[in-house]
Amino acid sequence: MAGLIPQSFIDELLDRVDLVEIVDHRVKLKKTGKNFSACCPFHDEKTPSFTVSQDKQFYYCFGCGASGNAVGFLMDYERLGFPEAVEQLAHHCGLEVPREEQSPAQKEKAQERKSIYSLLEQADRYYRLQLRQHPKRMEAVDYLKRRGLDGHIARDYGIGYAPPGWDNLLKTLGIGEQERHLLTEGGMLIHQPDQNKRYDRFRHRIMFPIRDLRGRVIGFGGRVLGDDKPKYLNSPETPVFHKGRELYGLYEARQAYRELPRLLVVEGYMDVVALAQFGIRYGVATLGTACGEDHLALAFKHTREVVFCFDGDKAGRSAAERALAAALPVMEDGRQVKFLFLPEGEDPDTLVRQIGAEKFSNMVDMAVPLEDYLFDALSADLNPRSLEGRALLSKRAAPLLHQLPRGVFRELMFDRLAQRTGLNRDTLMELVHEPVVIKAEPTRAPAAPVDIAPADDRPPPPDYEEPPAYTQEPGPTGEEYFDSPAPEPAAAPPAPPSLSGKRYLMPPARKAIGLLLANPALAAEESPEFWLEHSEPELRSLGQLLKLLRERPHYQLPHIIGHWRGVYGAKEAEQLAAIAGQDLLVAAGAHGANRAIKPSRADYDTRVAFCDCLKGVHRQLAEQQKTEALSQLRQKSSDFAGLSREEREALVKAALAHKTPH
Repeated sequence: MAGLIPQSFIDELLDRVDLVEIVDHRVKLKKTGKNFSACCPFHDEKTPSFTVSQDKQFYYCFGCGASGNAVGFLMDYERLGFPEAVEQLAHHCGLEVPREEQSPAQKEKAQERKSIYSLLEQADRYYRLQLRQHPKRMEAVDYLKRRGLDGHIARDYGIGYAPPGWDNLLKTLGIGEQERHLLTEGGMLIHQPDQNKRYDRFRHRIMFPIRDLRGRVIGFGGRVLGDDKPKYLNSPETPVFHKGRELYGLYEARQAYRELPRLLVVEGYMDVVALAQFGIRYGVATLGTACGEDHLALAFKHTREVVFCFDGDKAGRSAAERALAAALPVMEDGRQVKFLFLPEGEDPDTLVRQIGAEKFSNMVDMAVPLEDYLFDALSADLNPRSLEGRALLSKRAAPLLHQLPRGVFRELMFDRLAQRTGLNRDTLMELVHEPVVIKAEPTRAPAAPVDIAPADDRPPPPDYEEPPAYTQEPGPTGEEYFDSPAPEPAAAPPAPPSLSGKRYLMPPARKAIGLLLANPALAAEESPEFWLEHSEPELRSLGQLLKLLRERPHYQLPHIIGHWRGVYGAKEAEQLAAIAGQDLLVAAGAHGANRAIKPSRADYDTRVAFCDCLKGVHRQLAEQQKTEALSQLRQKSSDFAGLSREEREALVKAALAHKTPH
């Protein structure tokens, strides 16, 4: 398997491409001063807030915060992975993508993953074939028809059948020891080393293949047809499948819509498939786990709106509270989370059959927004008109709101809490470190994920009858599942709030980073060592940026963002890009200002500004040191005489210090 793409090639590629050309080919740009602008392709808006800088080869949206270089734009717009985006840019430039040589261990691991993918695809074909050809297939077909599924939906979601028996898949695909080992690693066989036995994990079940964003089969979910337990069984964690980071049905939802209107998070595979049968193809399900931050981060890469669908009973309310807790840290401006509670005893599968697609879609449209659900859930057992009720609401809500990312939404939520309680912002901020509680009574603990039940892992009895092995044949066309057409979908996501035009004053460390991003040559003015040793994340980032630019002085903004994404991850790169975007915001504001009041470029010395920022950081650090020393003095004042002379002098000197020379 191919190795990593060399950083030097990515740098060369970014030097060759013109971001304006790449973007303009997909989104029509208009020249505005020295930059280009358009309505943002990543959220709905009527006034253009999407800016592309040709000089910096960098884009930024003042509305939703989308930002990055040419690689990042293709990843977000075309929904590609990093390697695929690089491949597409290289093809545009007529270049071949080189790969770094891998160690033997890396090659072996990569080859094993590739072989597991291949065997899982073969298992998928095998299960689909059994649904059409196995002698006992009618039990599965009748079940699917009773649930209202037609052949087109069964084909689109790749539904199959694992027949009864302990070694059907083992006999079909486990032709050698290597294949049996890979099937075990891929979660398809259960191995009992003490008895040296292997047998099929999935038996007598309707099979639902789980696909990644590239459409590769990475695991399976199985719904039992008999009385065996558990009712639903998932693949275990494997080298290619991590249930905490995957959503069943996301691949199919992306195939159904050019722009996903929303994602509706439901409980099970059958809910997802039943909704798709009625033309609602934006349903997804978690895989035996509660919806977590990783699930939501994945969902928000593809849409701006996520709706959680729960039963209206106590268990559903408890699940909603856990979903709320997971949603708060990822609620960036422009994102929307809603909660839909169904009538007790109903699930999406049964309800959509009773009321139809149109009424169900209307229910989704009218789902409760996160901001309303949060305050309603926290006030459920309170009297919000009483002083005690408002005091308790403040103590419960403030720590939760503190988890929201900094931005307009967070500010508005604190404003709403202030309106509900009558407290000012300063008082509320004093409560943010209170223990987080959603209700007075303890909520039920999350249900344990149902992956492998002991009853299903038991080895086959010694006298079981072996079923005949079934050979694979060419795959189905679609109509061979059943016969009937399927309905169609539609829709569009809501627009996020835009940022105000008010100038944002950056802290000195962040401003220093912004100046470095805009003027990489400034790195020669400061050594990175002091900053790299610091525990504060932003100061350490300043040191990392200084180090990078001193080692690679030719780097410009697109190279820096590309390097940051590769070394520190997408989240860190987005934070850096947001700082660079702030520079574009100031430039855009200056462009719109009256020329008579605009300072000339010569009046602004970036070197002096950069050095002033560093001095500002040192002053802040000295103040922190002084505050800490004073705090220690207060704590030890009762026993000041007990300190040694050196300790007393050091403590007093630190407390009286006003600044640290730079």
